[in-house]
Amino acid sequence: MRRYSVFAIAREALRFHSGWEKAWKSPEPKKNYDVIVIGAGGHGLATAYYLGKNFGITNVAVIEKGWLGGGNTGRNTTIIRSNYLQNSSSAIFEKARSLYETMSQDLNYNVMFSPRGLLMLAQTHHEVRGYKRTVHANQLQGVATQWLSPEQVKELVPIINLHGPRYPILGAHYQARGGTARHDAVAWGYARACSDMGMDIIQNCEVTAVHQAHGQVTGVSTTKGEISCKKLAVVVAGHSGVVAGMAGFRLPVESIALQAMVSEPIKPCLDVVIMANTVHGYISQSDKGELVIGGGTDGFNNYTQRGSFHHVEETLRALVTTFPLISRLKLLRQWGGIVDMTGDRSPIISKTPLGNCFINCGWGTGGFKAIPGSGWAMAELVAKGEPGVLASEFDMWRFKEGRFIDESVAAGVAH
Repeated sequence: MRRYSVFAIAREALRFHSGWEKAWKSPEPKKNYDVIVIGAGGHGLATAYYLGKNFGITNVAVIEKGWLGGGNTGRNTTIIRSNYLQNSSSAIFEKARSLYETMSQDLNYNVMFSPRGLLMLAQTHHEVRGYKRTVHANQLQGVATQWLSPEQVKELVPIINLHGPRYPILGAHYQARGGTARHDAVAWGYARACSDMGMDIIQNCEVTAVHQAHGQVTGVSTTKGEISCKKLAVVVAGHSGVVAGMAGFRLPVESIALQAMVSEPIKPCLDVVIMANTVHGYISQSDKGELVIGGGTDGFNNYTQRGSFHHVEETLRALVTTFPLISRLKLLRQWGGIVDMTGDRSPIISKTPLGNCFINCGWGTGGFKAIPGSGWAMAELVAKGEPGVLASEFDMWRFKEGRFIDESVAAGVAH
C-alpha cells in the first residue's frame, strides 16, 4: 500500500491523478479464516484492525451485508467525548478519544479529527446536580472536564439564548478535548489498513446462518457461500439480536431508530459541539457549513432508517428556542439509524453461550465516539478468549446478575 503524503499528491497531480490505487481490495471469500467479523462498520473494522496490529492475527474476513460503513457509521452525528459517570464507561470512552487523537497518523488517512470542545447544557436543576457530580467523577478518573457558568457558555457560544422561555441555560458540563471526526473517513481508514494487512473485506455478503458443533462455532452461511472459521465476532449494531438468534441465544437489547438531520450550509457560527438532553437535541457545524442536528430515539422498536417527521419537528422546535438563528434555515436532509439499546444504556462486549463466538453491541446512541476503544477491547477479547481490563465489566450476564453500569443520564437521550 502506498503511503498518502503531500509528495504523493504532487506526483499524482503531474500524472493527472491516474496512478491512485484502490484504497482496499474486494476479494471473493476464502473457505477458511481464523476469525470472521460480521459487520464492516466502524466497530467491526476497528476490531479487525487491532486484531492485526496488536495480536498479529491477519487471516481475518470482515463480512458486510451491504456496503462498507453503510449502517450507523455513515448515519451518525460524529460526536466524540468521554465525560461519562461510571469508571468502566469513562475508561473505554477515554481510550477511544485518545486513539482518535492519533488516528490520522496511525492509519495514514485523514479522519479530520477536530477537538473543538463539547458542551452538555444543564437546563434543569436536576441536570445541574447530575453534571456537577459527573465533573467530580471525571476528575477522579483523570478525564479533563469542567463546569461552566451561563456567562462562560455565552462566551463560547455567542448565538445561544440563555433565557429560553421553557428551559433556560443554568450552566454546562464542558470537555475541551471532545469534538468530532469525519465518520466515513474513519471507516475508510480502518478498511484501507486492514486490507493492507491481508485481511479480506467482503461487501454485499449477508450472513444467513451460524454453524456450530459440540457447543463451538464452526462457520457461517452467507449469500456468497459457506465460510468456516475458528472464531466469530458479531459486531452488527441494530441487528445484533437477529444474528444472535442465528447463533442460538438471546440478547438483552432492543432496536430503535435514532433521528438526525442537516441544514443548508451557512457561514461559520458555531465552533463547539452542543448537547441539550432536556430538549432531546444536539448540534454542531460541519466543515461545509451545514448545521448537524440530532434528536431522540423513536418511542417504539423498529428497523427503519428513514426517520420520522414528528421527531424532526420536536427536535427543531426545541433547538429554535435555544438558538433563534436557526429558525431561518432550510432543512437539507434527514435520516434515521438503527441503534441497539441495553437496559442500563451501556454496551455489551462479551463471550456468548456459543463457544468462540463473541459479541459487541448495545452502544445505543453513542457508538461512533467509541469506535477505536471498542475495537481495541473487542480484539483483545477475541484474541485471548477472555476480556481485558476495558471490557471486563461489559459482559452480557450482568443483566441477569444485577451488575448494571447505569449511564442513562449520560447516554440515554443524546450522544
